[in-house]
Amino acid sequence: MDKKIKKTSEINIKVGLNEEKMPVQMTWSSSDNAQGAHPQECKAMLLALFDKDSKDTLKIDLWTKDMQVSEMDRFFFQTLKGLADTYYRATQNKELASVMQQFAGYFGEQTEIIPRM
Repeated sequence: MDKKIKKTSEINIKVGLNEEKMPVQMTWSSSDNAQGAHPQECKAMLLALFDKDSKDTLKIDLWTKDMQVSEMDRFFFQTLKGLADTYYRATQNKELASVMQQFAGYFGEQTEIIPRM
């Protein structure tokens, strides 16, 4: 695989803080966004970066003050499902990805995002 950079892309995140330094507004934009590079508002974000040298995961998780618990439940349900999909694509470990999907389903049922079976 060729490692020569052919193009770059930028992702920008702006976090508006109140006087207690709590997030009250967040926007993101991307130079590759099909809807244009204008900022789009969001209520929560999870960002994980794997450091090349230290092999540690660095993470930022933020949410605005008006994020409701039901919205956080949905956000985590969708994130857990997405993580299981990503894990499978990256490793081809079908068995473990399936267990992760099962947990996402359990989480969805417990938070009533999806109906209980």
